[in-house]
Amino acid sequence: MTGTLHSPAPAGKQMLSEQVYAHLRGAIMRGDFAPGDALKPQDLAREQGVSLAVTREALVRLAGEGLADRLPNRGFAVPPYSDHRWQEIAEARRTIEPVVLRMSVERGDIDWESRVRAAHHRLARTPAYAPAEGEHYTEAWAEAHRVFHRTLLEACGNRALLETFDRLWTASELARRWSAHRNPDRDGVEEHRRLEEAALARDADTAAALLMQHLTLTAAALTGRPGQAT
Repeated sequence: MTGTLHSPAPAGKQMLSEQVYAHLRGAIMRGDFAPGDALKPQDLAREQGVSLAVTREALVRLAGEGLADRLPNRGFAVPPYSDHRWQEIAEARRTIEPVVLRMSVERGDIDWESRVRAAHHRLARTPAYAPAEGEHYTEAWAEAHRVFHRTLLEACGNRALLETFDRLWTASELARRWSAHRNPDRDGVEEHRRLEEAALARDADTAAALLMQHLTLTAAALTGRPGQAT
């Protein structure tokens, strides 16, 4: 890890903390740290040229998102890779997201329909892979994918449920970066198209069933070991 963060003094502690948070979040999601690697506040503060308090604040925020573990008397660490851990996350997503999607389909208005259509169009037109980014999904596709799934749920009208989705998605995305590679037998484009179609048709039963199937297939792709194709 290299590169010191520089920020003018008037920017204040909050801006520095935001910069350190963004820097560390990106590093973890890119795989610059391996599963289980220690995130030592003293070392990170020195590398980034900021105070220990600023670094700890950023690490606490990452822990709240599931991107770091707080270790009693030992600081922080990148979550270890564990099939059981991702199976729990997958179970939580399968329990929650189809229910939230059903609510969203039932409550969504025309503006929501427009956002769903736009989010799906962006996802469908964004390349999933690029030679420069290796065998994992591109950053642009990963963001378009997140926005599509979140937009499907946004009309539920329940902020607590959406915040739960955000946290589970982040944890799943970390697992995806470690273990999910191309699966030639899976047609993700068609899965997303059918999800959009069912949602806009206001067919809550079909939409929920399709999302359950989609999440089940995703969970199966996240139970290999880091570096293995699935």
